[in-house]
Amino acid sequence: MTAFQHSAALKAAVELELFTKIGEGNKTAAAIASSTGAAERGVRILADTMTVLGLLTKNGDEYSLTSDTAFFLDKNSQAYLGSAVEFLMGPTQMRGMNDLTNAVKQGGTTVTGDGSVDPESPMWVTFARAMAPLMFPSGEAIAANLGYPSDKKLKVLDIAAGHGMFGILVAKAYPNAEIHAVDWPNVLTVATENAEKFGVADRHHLIPGSAFDVDFGSDYDVVLVTNFLHHFDVETNTKFMRKVNDALSADGKAITLEFIPNDDRVSPRAEALFPLVMLAATPGGDAYTLAELKSMFENAGFTRNEHIALSPMPQHLVISSKLG
Repeated sequence: MTAFQHSAALKAAVELELFTKIGEGNKTAAAIASSTGAAERGVRILADTMTVLGLLTKNGDEYSLTSDTAFFLDKNSQAYLGSAVEFLMGPTQMRGMNDLTNAVKQGGTTVTGDGSVDPESPMWVTFARAMAPLMFPSGEAIAANLGYPSDKKLKVLDIAAGHGMFGILVAKAYPNAEIHAVDWPNVLTVATENAEKFGVADRHHLIPGSAFDVDFGSDYDVVLVTNFLHHFDVETNTKFMRKVNDALSADGKAITLEFIPNDDRVSPRAEALFPLVMLAATPGGDAYTLAELKSMFENAGFTRNEHIALSPMPQHLVISSKLG
């Protein structure tokens, strides 16, 4: 019942750049307060809380980063992930959870107006900017599992591209790959910024609009369907994957990235807890088991579906092809 207090404390620590200031040498509550512009009493209580939670260490009146916080929560680290609080604890996500009782009653979210499946929701711009750092491990795993020679010319479709990192990391691994990113126009601005940042803007092309409505074109070698299907029901997903199938070349591949719980739906922990997020955020989304995903894909015309667990990450790949 009190877990929300810990989340709120971590969010405050990130927003005040507590870990960054300590990493820069501000060790005492007074020094941290001076560098953040916060009250010394407030900093002392917050830093003590972070210590109790295992995110800082304390010796006398001096605080130090742990190896994990130095790596992930100090803004001076290239692996900084603190921006994720902007989305994971943003108003839309929190509103859905605050009204979870009603979501359970009706079997889906009660949040409308700027929710996860509303057209051109500003929430997805926040997602694209805040969550991109978290996508690197799975994005690199996608590129590593495509199975093509690195010099092969590839035509790649990146569905609901958001931050664009999945397609961008494929482009980095495959210098002759051309990426075609689909998303709402407001979200694609973030993907374009990242494509420029990573030096692949000349091979990064935009298809603005709804993935359900826009014309994808055809003859793609690869279609990336990343963190997308869990927002929708089985019928919607099956129909959508038929569209993906139609866009692929005869020997092309659909690469699906998803949270995939075991058949018991209560393990592994992270994958099994994800359906709750979808209950609070979508009308009919879910985390689907491998058997459920394979059924959708087979009904969409994919005869071969290979499962690759990305342990220790909670996400999984399914590589689907028309050819057996």
